[in-house]
Amino acid sequence: MERLTLLCALFFALAACAPPEAQTPTPIDLSAYNVVDLSYPYNDKTVYWPTEKSGFVKTTLSEGMSEDGFYAAFAISTPEHGGTHMDAPYHFDINGDTAEAVPLPRLMAPAVVIDVSDKAAADRNYRLAPEDVAAFEAAHGEIAPGAIVLMRTDWSRYWPDAEAYLGGDDPAALSFPSFGAEAVRVLVEERRVGALGLDTASTDYGLSRSFPVHRIMGAANTPGFENLTNLDKLPPTGAFVIALPMKIEGGSGAPLRAVALTPKD
Repeated sequence: MERLTLLCALFFALAACAPPEAQTPTPIDLSAYNVVDLSYPYNDKTVYWPTEKSGFVKTTLSEGMSEDGFYAAFAISTPEHGGTHMDAPYHFDINGDTAEAVPLPRLMAPAVVIDVSDKAAADRNYRLAPEDVAAFEAAHGEIAPGAIVLMRTDWSRYWPDAEAYLGGDDPAALSFPSFGAEAVRVLVEERRVGALGLDTASTDYGLSRSFPVHRIMGAANTPGFENLTNLDKLPPTGAFVIALPMKIEGGSGAPLRAVALTPKD
């Protein structure tokens, strides 16, 4: 009941929380919320994993004036895993959901933000620990099932400097913070959260070789949101995140437009 109340308060129209006697749904009043863009634009500076060589390509099909007026159209090409994007569970689990099959409730949910920016500033290879989750819950209450958990490192300060952001261009020697496997087991297996996201390049830290976090998430059918931004503009609790990826059939991931709604004071 408490979770339903929160959903209604934050996103009452979309969640159809109007009282039974209402004949028509109440429209969403976005003036009551701060709307925070959590995504980077795609362009020639978009950061990709060093093994991806093609990057983002935008080709002009038409752009200019004709006798009937202005017209523009472009073709685009991009690897799935670059820029602000979603990792589908299938990325690391053969039985996981592909990009188009991830259930919408996992992509639209109340969010919590665990701030480890101080620890990440002191250690580029910091990994979220169970103690961080416990400290957050001691201050803000237990994380609810279905919540989107965002890890804030403030790594956005390096974007789009790929070398600074990734810690170099050698795939075997990258350096950036992320989730730790034991903390993720708590979040996806015990708390049963809907999704994980963060403002670095991967849900596994830069020096990882076996990608245990991706594998734990895949086995739990939990999507991940990578290369988010503006997490410093979100409160620890109270935001509602909408993270909608391109609906690529059979995809292991997809470009992502993510936003957060936070109630205005």
